[in-house]
Order: sequence, then structure tokens, then C-alpha cells
Amino acid sequence: MLKKKKRRKLKEEKLEEPPKEIQTEKPVNASSDNLAEQIKEASDGLSYSSEIDAGISVFIGKQAASVNKETLLVQIKGAADLPIKEIDFAGFFVRLTEIQDWFGDEETKTANKFVRLKEILERNLRDLKVFKVGKTQLDVYVVGLEAENVLMGVKTEAVET
Repeated sequence: MLKKKKRRKLKEEKLEEPPKEIQTEKPVNASSDNLAEQIKEASDGLSYSSEIDAGISVFIGKQAASVNKETLLVQIKGAADLPIKEIDFAGFFVRLTEIQDWFGDEETKTANKFVRLKEILERNLRDLKVFKVGKTQLDVYVVGLEAENVLMGVKTEAVET
């Protein structure tokens, strides 16, 4: 009999818990300690299209004095003679964020998610650059320095023939 009362009491306590709040988007301006999480959330479900569609993931490097080809190669442990091309940050995002007349709901939603990712990167990282590393099968890094001078951003892949 005592066990039934305890179970009933536990059941009642569970019912009286307030409902979990609906999660809303976090503000774009993030502190360093949760920036990686914000980038991860913003890039979740996004893919970068080239000759393949590749997922986008968070990239966290190490402290660096500046953002340049040499620094990136050292941090990713790439060979010094590995081909690396720097492209413009804003230019990289143009085709990803520009809404076209023919877009349906899904394409518009994806473009808006890329806008959000771009905003998070711009507001929280400085000296943003995009590097394509490799020849045909490329690793693509969109990186900058965060408040503690740690190289951070996103990484994806591309195939360009």
C-alpha cells in the first residue's frame, strides 16, 4: 500500500512540472564560450553544394597571430606544398544567401539559414577568410579569429573539376 502512495505521489509531481519552454533562436552576438555551439546550431542541416553536397561542421583551431594560408596549413597539419587558394568571404556567401525568384519555401529557408550563419561568423570573428585546400577534392575552411585569438569557423568539402 505504501508503494502505491509513493508511485502516485511521484506521478503527481511529474504532472505538476511546468512544461518545457519552446526554444527560440539565440541572439546572434555570442560570447566565446558558446560560440562553437552557436555555429554548430546555425550550420546544422546545411550543406555546401559543388559537384557534391557536403555537410558543414564547426572548425576550432588553436591560437594564432593572424589568419593566413600558412597559419591554416600548420593548424590542419597540411603539407607546405599543398595547394591552397584564398577567396573573398563575402563572395563565398553570395550564392548561398541570395534569394532567387524561382526559390520555393525550402530554398528560401536554406538561404536564410546561411544568412544566419554568416551573421554569427561576422559578429563574433575578425579577419574572416575562406580557404580552399587541395586540388580536385577540396577542404573548404571559413575561418577567423575569436576573442581569445583562436582560429574558428566552419569546414566543408567541395569537388571542383
